[in-house]
Amino acid sequence: MTDKVFENLIGGRWIGGADFNENRNPSNLAEVIGLYARAGEAEVEMAVAAARQALPAWAMASPQVRADLLERVGATILARKEELGALLSREEGKTLAEGIGETVRAAQIFKFFAGEALRNAGDLLASVRPDIDVEVTREPVGVVGLITPWNFPIAIPAWKIAPALCYGNTVVLKPADLTPGCSHALVEILAEAGCPDGVINLVMGSGSVVGNAMLAHPDIDAISFTGSVPVGRSIAVEAARGLKKVQLEMGGKNPMVVMNDADLDIAVGSCLNSAFFSTGQRCTASSRLIVQSGIHDAFVDKLQAAMSALVVGDALDPATQIGPVASSSQLNSNLDYVAVAASEGAEVIGGEQVNGKAEGYYQRPALFVNATNQMRVSREEIFGPCASVIKFDDFDEGLALANDTEFGLSSGICTQNLKMARDFKRLSQAGMVMVNLPTAGVDYHVPFGGRKGSSYGSREQGRYAAEFYTTVKTAYNFAG
Repeated sequence: MTDKVFENLIGGRWIGGADFNENRNPSNLAEVIGLYARAGEAEVEMAVAAARQALPAWAMASPQVRADLLERVGATILARKEELGALLSREEGKTLAEGIGETVRAAQIFKFFAGEALRNAGDLLASVRPDIDVEVTREPVGVVGLITPWNFPIAIPAWKIAPALCYGNTVVLKPADLTPGCSHALVEILAEAGCPDGVINLVMGSGSVVGNAMLAHPDIDAISFTGSVPVGRSIAVEAARGLKKVQLEMGGKNPMVVMNDADLDIAVGSCLNSAFFSTGQRCTASSRLIVQSGIHDAFVDKLQAAMSALVVGDALDPATQIGPVASSSQLNSNLDYVAVAASEGAEVIGGEQVNGKAEGYYQRPALFVNATNQMRVSREEIFGPCASVIKFDDFDEGLALANDTEFGLSSGICTQNLKMARDFKRLSQAGMVMVNLPTAGVDYHVPFGGRKGSSYGSREQGRYAAEFYTTVKTAYNFAG
């Protein structure tokens, strides 16, 4: 048991809360990583006031000042990647390799936006009227509230914080109550790198308290949220009441279509990665494997063999390929869906809870064979290492099945036919499309986001982040 308490950062000062959250290791429930102070409405009020006070100076700061800060943060994260990666693996359950990889991604994001701070371009246009010039520029949107999920506890805070600061906004960050450690470490790095007081503020705690207080606060100008669809919908409604700019990244039920002509090794490898790595806890995971009838049986046999060989265990064990589920509630939900799949008539392969060397939330990957696209397990986001296998006969049917979902984040196809690949890219109703690649795994310098129930508002990451974190000003100048 640890007695170390990690506090909220508000206006440059570390401040406690009314109570604290025990952050436990899902690989070993006996290990308490730390006690993280929970903020309340009073701390949110203080954080928003600090962000509002810091906004004018930061908004007018030189682009070089912002670039230098973000570059220092990125360099520090890289220098500490093993330490931060281990922290991530301990609190979220990703394997150590995945934890370090995600940490490196966070560093790359900060370094990318260090460059973007110097490239905040506008337009100089001739007016349709004589002797008048028109300037179109981008300015910060203001105080931005960031609400981040537990499944990518350092990368997603990074891809929201970095562009927010790059374009001159100030930030109030609320990380997931389940995984506050990485956000705390990241904010600590920002403070030590010289981020001015009040520019970055950390308020940890529950969504029902901290998140709702942020949504209701009139001095927060915009909200960026990543999480579940029900919470995202409620945020959209509340944000509209306050006329706040809103950006929502929500769920996915992502299809991977496997054609008869697919390279079987590539198809199985892509589906194994997409469906089960990171314990399936990725919004871009392939949870519907839509397989053409001619290759179906060989695909299932090979995928089942590959699944059975995966090592489930402690996230810090170098031999582990699949770490624990992040929480007891998520594990119980996954196991409930395994039972649902069997009751709906699917053949269930794997999916059972298993024991580790220490008490933890361990589950073997699950495959639901002979599933249909109308089953609950094929329509609802499970967010665990579970995937349905759905058989189809021709390309048009496979495409229709892929698009038959309320979500539209990521999709994929495995084929060696260039025309089918081209048609799928054009006709897939998803924000991101992969050809002969896992549906999970994206670059940091290009837009991220989806359609339908998966996303609402402008895209995240890359240069497209400017659409959310800035507002456009058009200025006219008489030069006669």
